[in-house]
Amino acid sequence: MSRREAGGASRPIRVLVAKPGLDGHDRGAIVIARALRDAGMEVIYTGLRQTPEQIARAAVEEDVDVVALSSLSGAHDTLFPRVVAELRRVGLDDRLIIGGGIIPAEDVPRLKEAGIAACFGPGTPTSEVVDYIRRAVGRPAKPKGL
Repeated sequence: MSRREAGGASRPIRVLVAKPGLDGHDRGAIVIARALRDAGMEVIYTGLRQTPEQIARAAVEEDVDVVALSSLSGAHDTLFPRVVAELRRVGLDDRLIIGGGIIPAEDVPRLKEAGIAACFGPGTPTSEVVDYIRRAVGRPAKPKGL
């Protein structure tokens, strides 16, 4: 039984933040990771220069609900679909996969076709990413005091 089945909505949303490819800039990924953690999610950050296979392996090992990919190098059109394909190959085709970074608007439809649920660019408020993940995973924030 996976953590998803065992823990259901009672456990925090688990998010893998990953930097596929040779992109050496991770400030945005770190900002998102901190915002998600501060919102009560469990965050696993893979670090820089991860292959699609490494990302999929980490997603399996950590039993995550969400895979958040970040790319500033312009390789999102190639790398994001490869990560999606690898996640499907290892049986994680039911996970929410989102992307962020420098992604031109004209690339977003292709990424969505490939399985990226949403793309968030520079300047997106972190609260928007948090709210999107909560809605998509089906776990709204608990009211304060509960």
